[in-house]
Amino acid sequence: MVAFAIAVAAFTAGCSSNRPALRVMTYNIHIAKGLDGRLDIERTARVIREANPDLVAVQEVDRGAKRTEGMDQPARLAELTGMQVVFVRNLERDGGEYGNAVLSRLPIISYQHHLLPRFGKNEQRGVLEVHVECQGRPLVFLATHLDHQKDDAERLASVEMIREIVAKHRDKAVIVAGDFNAYPDTAVMGTVGQFLTLVRQADGQLPPTFPANHPKERLDYILHNGAFATVDSWVVPETVASDHRPVVADLKWAGKR
Repeated sequence: MVAFAIAVAAFTAGCSSNRPALRVMTYNIHIAKGLDGRLDIERTARVIREANPDLVAVQEVDRGAKRTEGMDQPARLAELTGMQVVFVRNLERDGGEYGNAVLSRLPIISYQHHLLPRFGKNEQRGVLEVHVECQGRPLVFLATHLDHQKDDAERLASVEMIREIVAKHRDKAVIVAGDFNAYPDTAVMGTVGQFLTLVRQADGQLPPTFPANHPKERLDYILHNGAFATVDSWVVPETVASDHRPVVADLKWAGKR
């Protein structure tokens, strides 16, 4: 398993000073290939920069694959956003690596990768666990992308593994973000809701995120273990850069974790 982290700027020990606590984003970038068929990592980075997040869970990222012109997408995103990056492959694809990444404006302390349960010939999935510091407090950020098959079985098994990871950090703030490939009213998200708080908009709604040009389904989520309260949350109205729209949330500390 190959993993790496890149530091590209000087970081202060804490969350951005101009916000209550923390801005989190999750974005399935579709290997930076837009709905117009154009491969454009600069466009992907621009969507992220304009949201101005502190932490980003990024799904469907290539490194060195022929289909994305051999580009080191994690390194390029770090360069273009001015953030640190951690990337770990879930599998090898088209001569390169494919997996999840985390972009961070906060100091990265450590990271660990967990392979999720795999059923049959389904694509190998994973959870990238990144430890950062926010306003002097430890924070665990889990970035993931769950199975897309019609049967919920693998997703439910993956959720149970995520539950175990979250339970190991009950004394810390935990945020989970990613593409769950599950609608809000499914058994998958119902199970997730047993141990994590789902971040909603101020009106309580969960607007759709997929497909990006005419969204009908909510697949992408930000959740936490009760350590935060939601200041605001929204879906970025980006229609071309990926097949998913990004989700952003502003969170403030709710406890003493």
